[in-house]
Amino acid sequence: MNFWIVQALNGLQLSMLLFLLSIGLTVIFGLMHFVNLAHGALYALGAYVGVSAFALTGMYWGAFLLAPIAVALAGVVLYLGLIRRMRKAGPMNQVLVTFGLIFVLLDITRIIWGDLALSIPEPQLFTGRSEVLGVAYPTYRLFIIGLGLTVMAGLWLLLSRTQIGAMIRAGVDNDQMAACLGINVERLFFIVFCIGCALAGLAGAVAAPVLSVTPSMGTQLLIPVLIVVVIGGLGSLKGAIAGSLLVGFIQTFGAVLAPQLASVAIYALLAAVLIFRPAGLFPAKA
Repeated sequence: MNFWIVQALNGLQLSMLLFLLSIGLTVIFGLMHFVNLAHGALYALGAYVGVSAFALTGMYWGAFLLAPIAVALAGVVLYLGLIRRMRKAGPMNQVLVTFGLIFVLLDITRIIWGDLALSIPEPQLFTGRSEVLGVAYPTYRLFIIGLGLTVMAGLWLLLSRTQIGAMIRAGVDNDQMAACLGINVERLFFIVFCIGCALAGLAGAVAAPVLSVTPSMGTQLLIPVLIVVVIGGLGSLKGAIAGSLLVGFIQTFGAVLAPQLASVAIYALLAAVLIFRPAGLFPAKA
């Protein structure tokens, strides 16, 4: 029984990390119709900024606060310098430009931080193990689960209970109609893009104590995150939650029960969703 509890917690922890990354990507997809393949590179940038912030402040919480802010500022530069110009360029040009951006950001991280794997220690508040259902489990991983659930609840409240959430949903459903109703869709695009970048930076800082911080960490996680977005449905919070849980649990249980089939199971699920529900399990309503 303890084995299943530990694996379920591992699956939930991976799901929350995937959710933090996929929610920014799926809302940018849904609202802006922009294919930002560089989202994974921004996640890696957040992890590296977290490492530097920890070296500067000597505290994990310095990395936790500064990494999302720094990556959001990088998002501002990217949006004003590149993304805004490419929004009307079509999906193929967007894919090519953001694919090139991955390698630009990869080389920038290599030049600044080098190729060696880096890490930061867990915060003292969450070191050691805590007992969950009679099982000792790393406290920091429980913190990641709690953070993911908190962000999930916060975004649900923002999108379903506030005026700006209603404007975002209107923009996702029909941006031209939203503009006719007086919504400043351009400013909304900019805000959503920066929030998505900040969440990628937050995911990088949170992952830094449990994963090695390397230049390729963003590309390694990009494929699972894209699978989450496609399975869940573009522009959908509910879809991002469902996709993250499915991919996180299949990867975790597949790795321990059938390692040879773990990656195949993910792609089989993706193929089944594309065949029977091409718009994803919970697509944004249009």
